[in-house]
Amino acid sequence: MTAKTLPSSPRPAATLKPLRGVRVLSLALNLPGPAALMRLRAMGATCLKAEPPGPQGASGDPMGQYNPTAYATMHGGIKVLSVDLKTDKGQQQLHKALARTDVLLTSFRPSALLKLGLGWKALHKAYPALSVVAIVGAPGARAEEPGHDLTYLADAGLVTGLDLPATLFADMGGALMASEATLKAVLAQKTSGKGVFQEVALSDAAAWLALPRSWGLTQPKGAVGGAHAGYRVYPCKDGRVAVAALEPHFAASLCAAAGVTMNGMGTLFQPATHQAIATFLAGQTRKQLDALAVARDIPLHTLAR
Repeated sequence: MTAKTLPSSPRPAATLKPLRGVRVLSLALNLPGPAALMRLRAMGATCLKAEPPGPQGASGDPMGQYNPTAYATMHGGIKVLSVDLKTDKGQQQLHKALARTDVLLTSFRPSALLKLGLGWKALHKAYPALSVVAIVGAPGARAEEPGHDLTYLADAGLVTGLDLPATLFADMGGALMASEATLKAVLAQKTSGKGVFQEVALSDAAAWLALPRSWGLTQPKGAVGGAHAGYRVYPCKDGRVAVAALEPHFAASLCAAAGVTMNGMGTLFQPATHQAIATFLAGQTRKQLDALAVARDIPLHTLAR
């Protein structure tokens, strides 16, 4: 396979550091907190992570034990301290760090934070300029309920069969919301000089991601749920092909390639069109379809079986 050099383009996200000079301390474990911290570091924040002592010197974050690769990726360039918050020494270490922190990121249940003396009222009184971004499973009174990515996705209607979702949508969506909440906290601090408290619920992240489904877009009768023949995954001769010919000009190109006469967008919702496009694609190899995509300007991506 011959590599080709693409034209260079500006990449402001790679160089823009809006959080340069902002100090973030994270107590958040598993995936959403560390994923948010990784994004905050990419935006220029100085990030510190405090996690409980692990067994025999191992990471105290469960992610470090069941997926060291993911843990290492998310914590690259981030200083990690082993701190036992249930001890006086650990509390002293924590408060020494808090005195020079702008944003604290947590992922404990509210009751656990209160037991550790880390409720919002106590923190705000001790550190008026400190903001807190608290990642919880569900909002408000439901924050004490146990749950994980899968249960939040199920509650949002995003688990439609017996197969597990392809990725951890609620966790990663929650990480995005937590990094967004941090940006909002920093802006608020600059305006008022005082810290703010923001709660980020993973169930809210799942509900946000589920909105297209609630609108009917990704339901079986929706345009991007399988009803539109130009927006589906089809088998091809040596694999699969994800076709996203949704707009009229893309759909027209796909129909022309498949020998379908297109009489308005309604054509793409007819069973005969589905069958004709499926038959055409089934007879093409991945290589042929890749070439077709370039020649006819059709948005598609071929996949192995």
